[in-house]
Amino acid sequence: MTGRGYPRRRHTEVLGELLPLAGSRIVDIGCGAGPLVRALTRKGAIMTGVEPQAARIAEAQAAERMGGEHYFEGGAEALPLPAASQDAAIFFNSLHHVPVALLERAFAEAHRVLVAGGWLCVVEPLAEGAAYELGKPIDDERAVRAEAYAAVQRAAASPAWRQAAEIFYDTEVVYADFETARRDFEKVDPARAAQVAAQRESWERAFHALGRRTEAGWAFSQPMRANLLARQ
Repeated sequence: MTGRGYPRRRHTEVLGELLPLAGSRIVDIGCGAGPLVRALTRKGAIMTGVEPQAARIAEAQAAERMGGEHYFEGGAEALPLPAASQDAAIFFNSLHHVPVALLERAFAEAHRVLVAGGWLCVVEPLAEGAAYELGKPIDDERAVRAEAYAAVQRAAASPAWRQAAEIFYDTEVVYADFETARRDFEKVDPARAAQVAAQRESWERAFHALGRRTEAGWAFSQPMRANLLARQ
């Protein structure tokens, strides 16, 4: 156990427990450069990634293909997919990046593209742990993470969805070095670049103070919450 007693788990292990992967049509909403799309493709899922940033889609399309995965540029509020075309949808570390005013529309779009009885899995970082503390001086996401969870709770209480599970676990965010962390923070939101530049020295000190050095790089604990909703 780690943190507040959450078990240390891999994201793919959790998703494999919550969702049927092999042969399922799954959309990763806010897929970034597509690491989860590729990971779940390797596990037999028929994956589609949707991402609003054209630069991240270009990265995803340039990466080595794992199978028949597809990528499309688009926002969570207007998914470029037909109705009832997916067996499952995932918001993985992405729902809190959806503008608050568009959260309800994002859930409506997920509902639209899912088959009846399809699954929506929302995996979000909690506002705690070393990874959160590292990011806080650059972009404190406590408020937007709370808004995202409130949207999950509203959906779970609505007739459109049924909550099937809510689990908590701990994982680690690993960066090869400080420069890798800097690039990753800026790729997620290019608007962060000015904050990173302004606080570079103090942020680099925080990076080494909060991180745990491992063979793979610098590891930062990040507690997570996963909510599984069934489309009604």
